Order: sequence, then C-alpha cells, then structure tokens
Amino acid sequence: MRHTPSVVLKALKQRVSRDLRRNKRRISMAQLRLPFMSAGGGLPRFWQPRFYDFNVYSAKKKREKLEYMHANPVKRGLVKNPGAWMWSSFLFYEKGEPGLVPIDPVD
Repeated sequence: MRHTPSVVLKALKQRVSRDLRRNKRRISMAQLRLPFMSAGGGLPRFWQPRFYDFNVYSAKKKREKLEYMHANPVKRGLVKNPGAWMWSSFLFYEKGEPGLVPIDPVD
C-alpha cells in the first residue's frame, strides 16, 4: 500500500506526540527543555498544526528556504546565530564546512 507524504507525516507526528505525552522521560540536566505550547484542550502541543509542500523552482527560492530553515533555531531562542545550531546545514552552505550531519548538496 502506498501513502502520500501527508499521511506518512501525520502518522509520524501522532506517534511522537503520543509518546511524549505518555512517557515522562528522565532528562539529562545538560539537555535543553523546550516549552510546549498549550493546545485548546490543555494538552501540550509539540508540532505545528499543519505543513504544506512547496516546489523549489529557482535558485532564489532555494536560498530563501535555506535561510528560513537556518533561522528557525535562532527565532526559537535556542542559539544566537544559525551557525551555532549543531544540527544545521548552515556552515556547510555558508562556508563549505562539514557539520555533524552529512549534507547532500542541493544544486
């Protein structure tokens, strides 16, 4: 049976959310605790409500989307600059430096 990306992402989000709500995990003191937003029913919300796909059709749009992704940890207040987020591809795209996660360059 084949599923669309929407169905797969929905199932993933549901599993992660249920697991986070059900299991109160012991967290290392070194790990950052993220505040979860409260949903209408009072349950903590981990995911944003929706997502949408978007075809990146030009070099300008590619740059725009990369800048948006690289800015997310800064906007969330997790780091002061995008290069400080260890999971980011920022340093790879900006300086050609390898990061923690191997990157397949997007042309």
